[in-house]
Amino acid sequence: MHKRLIVLLSLAALLLAACGGAGPSGEGFTFGMILVGPQNDHGWSQAHYEGGQYVVENLPGAEMIVFDLLNPADKPEATLEGVVDEMVAQGATLIFTTSDEFEEDTTTVAAKYPDVVFVNVSGDDALTGEAPANLSNVMGRMEEMKAIAGCAAALTTQTGQLGYVGPLINHETLRLTASAYLGARHCYETYRGESGDDLQFTVSWIGFWFNIPGVTSDPTEVTTNFLDTGVDVVLSGIDTTEAINVAGQRAAAGATVWAVPYDYLGACDNAPAICLGVPFFNWGPDYLAIAEAVVEGNWSQSWLWNGPNWDDLSDLDSTSVGWLNGPGLSEEAAANLADYISKLASGEVAVWTGPINLQNGTPYIAAGAVGTDEEIWYLPQLLEGMQGPSQ
Repeated sequence: MHKRLIVLLSLAALLLAACGGAGPSGEGFTFGMILVGPQNDHGWSQAHYEGGQYVVENLPGAEMIVFDLLNPADKPEATLEGVVDEMVAQGATLIFTTSDEFEEDTTTVAAKYPDVVFVNVSGDDALTGEAPANLSNVMGRMEEMKAIAGCAAALTTQTGQLGYVGPLINHETLRLTASAYLGARHCYETYRGESGDDLQFTVSWIGFWFNIPGVTSDPTEVTTNFLDTGVDVVLSGIDTTEAINVAGQRAAAGATVWAVPYDYLGACDNAPAICLGVPFFNWGPDYLAIAEAVVEGNWSQSWLWNGPNWDDLSDLDSTSVGWLNGPGLSEEAAANLADYISKLASGEVAVWTGPINLQNGTPYIAAGAVGTDEEIWYLPQLLEGMQGPSQ
């Protein structure tokens, strides 16, 4: 009987091996998630929080420690180092720091805890060689999704005036805002037959990723000003949902306006009738792959700038960034947008195709050339044709 049991167990082990096994176990694995905003902001921080939940759901036994609202307004006494100290004390061996606001301090704490893996979102220290060996960077290649957002706006506007609520000014925000403009200009010309020079694209920066009373410009007031001055489609580049909230209120009062929110899959829910769609981050698959590598002991430093699954931009098990059409998008606009997306997917159209000049008129990408990753990542200014400051 005993020998028979051994044989059966051996056969079971062989079958599991043939099928790839049951996958890595996260039993006893703890990771930390540090958020700059609230975990339920319907924007940037919630997208990261749900990415962490995806890891917990797909890595059996894994546990997540969350610290949110790490910013000078909400928790002025808290520091990244202090939060990391506590997470390490609780057993975290992997910690995600999910803002460029944390980039410099993440480098410091990574040096302090060389046996813990750190992943800073949106930074480039691993790319430039400034990161300790236990620090990686990850970012979603959102540029094409922003171009799709700009296209949806240009296909919809009746006034030819688009407004963009921007956070602070850095390479990330410049390239994402410029990508929205390039997509808008392309679609205004290609599908509506209008001159791109006649499309007004105005950027207003609030000064941080979300509203801090007394410190930033109020995004509610910025959006209101846009809508009061002829803008009929407002695009958001900030972490929170003021743009779609205000536009939804205006529409409910009878105004013909639309909005394109940002960051989070469910952002259209705030005002679905006037939402043209949402470009969103989907951190779960990337976070899971990183966590599995740590558990399996084969993690290595990397700089990841991961793009979409063009076959299905809403597949939450595979795409790092995505796009969802909103209920406010007309059938005609949706058809044209689908054509634009298919051409981006096939490579027939590239968002960053020259000639492209910087806002001050300096040539940046030559006619017929496509911008390199370095040219796109480190965009130094807004582009010619865009209104708003570049510094």
